[in-house]
Amino acid sequence: MDRTEKQAEIGELKKRFDKMTSLVLLDYKGINVETVTKLRAEFRKAGVEYRVAKNTLVKQALKGTKILDVLSPHLRGMTAFAWSYEDPSAAAKVVKSFLKEKDNEGKIAVRGGFIDGQILDSKGVTESLATMPGKDELRASLLATMQAPLQQFVVQLAAPSQNFAYLLDAKHREMGGTSEG
Repeated sequence: MDRTEKQAEIGELKKRFDKMTSLVLLDYKGINVETVTKLRAEFRKAGVEYRVAKNTLVKQALKGTKILDVLSPHLRGMTAFAWSYEDPSAAAKVVKSFLKEKDNEGKIAVRGGFIDGQILDSKGVTESLATMPGKDELRASLLATMQAPLQQFVVQLAAPSQNFAYLLDAKHREMGGTSEG
């Protein structure tokens, strides 16, 4: 890689780190082409960008940032990066489900993660970040929260007429009538 290629790569890495909402660092020693292709496809479906990058280039891209101070201990050996841009838990969820599959055991290891200025260890990624609700789940929850008062209001509006109908039905039964027909 010549100097201009390195500068271009550093620029690309800077863009990814600036744009990310979260990051998962992976150790991919011993992973075969078929498995990494499958993993990349899963990341793509989840809107996650997966890339292997040289640690020295990552350090250059993060030079002068607080992220470098936090990530430095994890930048050793062969490192793969999974950047989540919209849904912070997307990469962690993909990795967690990937690790659950029997044929993928031991092929990939989580080194750590990064979200909101905090570094996570491998357990934090798989148990905390991966279990966070996703963007769609949060939207559904917000929508349900917003609809609940309106639904209660409609029930309250319908209650008097419904209660009046029950009263008439009870009076009709009391006078010897049947509730049918």
